[in-house]
Amino acid sequence: MSAPRAAGGSRVGIVVVSHSRALAEAAVGLAAEVVSGRPARTAVAAGLDESTFGTDAVRIAAAVEEVDDGDGVVVLMDVGSAVLSAELALELLPDDVRERVVLSPAPLVEGLLVASVVAAGGADRAEVAAEARAALLAKDTHLGTAPDGEPAPAADGRLTGSFVVANPHGLHARPAARLVGEVRRLDADVTVRNLTTGAGPVPAGSLSRVATLGALRGHEVEVAAAGPEAREAVDRVLALAARAFDEAPDPDGERPDPAPSAGPLPASPGIAIGPAVRLRAVPVPVDERPAGPPEHEERRLADALAAVRRDVRRTRDRTGPGQAGVFDAHLLLLDDAELTGAARAGTDAGTSAAGAWARAVTALEAQWAALPDPYLRARAADVRAVGDQVLRVLAGQAPVHDVDVDGVLVAEDLTPALAGALDPGRVLGVVLSGSSPTAHAVILVRALGIPAVVAAGPGLLDVPDGTPLVVDGTEGRVLVDPPAAVAEEYRTRRRELADRRARDAAEAPREAVTRDGRRVAVSANVGSVTDARAAAAAGADGVGLLRTEVLFLDRDRPPTAEEQEREYAAVLDALAGRPVTVRTLDVGGDKPLRYWPQAAEANPFLGVRGLRLSLTRPDLLRTQLAAVCRAARHGPVRLMVPMVTVVEEVLAVRRLLTEAAAPGPVPDGLRVGVMVEVPAVALNIEAFLPHVDFLSIGTNDLTQYTLAAERGSPALAALADPLDPAVLRLVGETASRAAGRVPVSVCGEAAADPAAVPVLVGLGVRELSVAPSAVPTVKAAVRRLDSGACAELARRCLAAAGAAEVRALVRAAVADGPGVRSRPAPDA
Repeated sequence: MSAPRAAGGSRVGIVVVSHSRALAEAAVGLAAEVVSGRPARTAVAAGLDESTFGTDAVRIAAAVEEVDDGDGVVVLMDVGSAVLSAELALELLPDDVRERVVLSPAPLVEGLLVASVVAAGGADRAEVAAEARAALLAKDTHLGTAPDGEPAPAADGRLTGSFVVANPHGLHARPAARLVGEVRRLDADVTVRNLTTGAGPVPAGSLSRVATLGALRGHEVEVAAAGPEAREAVDRVLALAARAFDEAPDPDGERPDPAPSAGPLPASPGIAIGPAVRLRAVPVPVDERPAGPPEHEERRLADALAAVRRDVRRTRDRTGPGQAGVFDAHLLLLDDAELTGAARAGTDAGTSAAGAWARAVTALEAQWAALPDPYLRARAADVRAVGDQVLRVLAGQAPVHDVDVDGVLVAEDLTPALAGALDPGRVLGVVLSGSSPTAHAVILVRALGIPAVVAAGPGLLDVPDGTPLVVDGTEGRVLVDPPAAVAEEYRTRRRELADRRARDAAEAPREAVTRDGRRVAVSANVGSVTDARAAAAAGADGVGLLRTEVLFLDRDRPPTAEEQEREYAAVLDALAGRPVTVRTLDVGGDKPLRYWPQAAEANPFLGVRGLRLSLTRPDLLRTQLAAVCRAARHGPVRLMVPMVTVVEEVLAVRRLLTEAAAPGPVPDGLRVGVMVEVPAVALNIEAFLPHVDFLSIGTNDLTQYTLAAERGSPALAALADPLDPAVLRLVGETASRAAGRVPVSVCGEAAADPAAVPVLVGLGVRELSVAPSAVPTVKAAVRRLDSGACAELARRCLAAAGAAEVRALVRAAVADGPGVRSRPAPDA
């Protein structure tokens, strides 16, 4: 039954979204001629201006609020990015308004005509949307095709209908159980199919089979039924879906989706096809009874700590020193005085080594987890991961349990140790229900070259082992049990991708020059001589970031100038004359050094770290600067300082550099630059320009400081996006002010993001520094660009409402824009 009409008729509003303003206005005019009496409230959100084709999420949101009068709004769209923009617009609306909006898949013109008529007649928004979707019924009947919406006969005589999953965690176990229970009571053969991914159809009466659909929030699911009660079955399922399968909201807010509005996020490029293999945590047994006197238990604990240290170092070396920073925190935790002291106090009191360690770890983890700062809360996971490794050794097991996976690994999250232990020959892909693209473990997966998707939602955890999966780590898609034709299409794309990578690698030694002749240097981020050799072999134009922390960590005294000079000189030799940018020590309260006691801070990422810390020990900084001066005799060196905030810090470094070079002068050609990581530097860049020779934008920290979103927090994965217009505006301001005066590079994760590269080039960035393995791909991407087209794209991105809209603009430009499309350059 329809809801009662209001006295003056329903006030359902209609918004028309089209790439063409002229088309939209003409359609609205046509509808007005058809409607008799009082017309429905209708607004147009079409075109970027009077003559420019495109769609704008901000304008769509404004149009919705203009016509919303409390009874809801039906949004009709044309094609492609209009749908994406409408989805983005929903995220810009207040919650109460968003709940009243229906995005209709109806055809624009026919749907608008029908919707206008029924809305003017007082129908509610569900009826308006349903009638609009059925607008093609006359054509379908005449042409013999089945409509896509409300229950209708399918080609095989089955009745069909479809719904959009509204449950926050998708069609997981509980709502799936309600669906199964509903259809089992009826005399009908019912199947369901995920129209968004192509998974299915599967029997709706089988809970395990319904789970394989991987139907997440926002996915469209088709229900089809045959038999005596087919119509009732379809009606009941659609009604159940409209009630979100009677799933009550989570009162405690536990296990929220990392970014429910963003859906799955791309984390490591590539395509994987294989069976799902769920990673399940194996609890470590803890026996509190000591096997001997306290000194025996303390020795057992010390031996276990030493064994885990050795294993962490091996993992760090195996994954590449460029990712060494991921494991530095774990090594430091193993030496943490509070943690090890509490454990030893437990063994002194007569508890076993395992029991004492478990209690100490639990207490420290609880302390970190209770802190208000998201970065520190994330450290709780590091404590737990290290704690489990030590407990495993005390139990006579290996520090990290074997990841016995031949297929696509599905998990809630990964620890860095587990990620580093993955075998790319066996683990074809990784799908995480949580996490974020910039989490430590995910960075390791990316370094291993394993395709990965994160923030996929808890629904993926219900997919049974062995279910065929397709993982598209470039686009951020996970397909569950796809049809054979879809799987074959992805196999073809995977072969094409491998061929393209081979071509990119062969062309990597060439300079990266845009179609219109702009050279963009593509350098590498490295942490050791091994990394530097890999960078040179990959065709890097130099080293844009040499991390020096590995020289200072995991030792009892700081490295001498001679030790540092040898390391820097070896890196220069590996690059054979190409420039190397040495970053001074970048540690802080989050990564303390044994020989450098530091006071505990509530928020170490906003505390004494980077250059701030180095300036508290000018003797150690002077030693490092002396090593850099000496290394300059071996090749072209640039000196870069991190975590700069004010000009006085740069002047202090220059004074120390002069002292470090004494008795001689600062070597000719030694350039001094700063990292633009703190928004204050970007906003005050004019004051810095007279005192620096180059600028390097660290987008990882710049993003989290600008957006107040810790980059390792799964709950903030979608928010901490370097393509947010606020971050891009700081990048653009820095590049434009520095243009013609000092070069500007980008050395964060964004430099290797396919969606970010054209935007960064358009903003004026002329050097990108990426992981060695990404050098060939990024160079090839640059060669496909036209800097003028990129500048226009960047201008539009700066006017976007958020990162999701920016990514949608880039996707549209890659598909449509001259000089931004993914195709080889004419001379390639």
